[in-house]
Amino acid sequence: MMMPLQVDPVLSHAMGAALAVVLLSGAWQKLREQEAFAAALENYRLLPAAMVGWMARLLPLAEALAGSLLLFQSTRLPAALLAFALLFLVTSAVAINLLRGYSEIECGCGGFGGGVGDQSISWGLVARNLVLIAAIPWIAAESIPRDLVWMDYLTVACATLALLGLYALVSQLLATQPRLSALRNS
Repeated sequence: MMMPLQVDPVLSHAMGAALAVVLLSGAWQKLREQEAFAAALENYRLLPAAMVGWMARLLPLAEALAGSLLLFQSTRLPAALLAFALLFLVTSAVAINLLRGYSEIECGCGGFGGGVGDQSISWGLVARNLVLIAAIPWIAAESIPRDLVWMDYLTVACATLALLGLYALVSQLLATQPRLSALRNS
């Protein structure tokens, strides 16, 4: 019989908080730039035209809901499942378009990468999202029962900031890579 995954609560809290910030910032950017996000969705050519506007409103709301619910231990499992579904959906959309040869599509990511239209899709984006997906079992896992002390909370805060810094760094590298390649080839 398999034992369920149990992790230290500091790890699951830090990873959950970092993913929550990523989702909330992405949702905020998409809601602020609704027309740009709808145009990005349309460029993926995966939805009927009649569904693009509806999905442009629904996706950021679902993203905001997942991000908000990840902040609380009592709602972490359903939030993690929703985050998994969202990340799987958008990562699949990116991969489908890359396989079809459409690499010049703006990802519509928003959040740490800048505006909604500031980053083209790439296999690097797929890899970044797969890392986020791989973190979800650790976020949703049952925490080892133990009392948290002030040092644990400080560790959660520092680890969350470190994870967000790493995410921002990777996002910035992915956003600037096409420009660097164009400069190198000119």
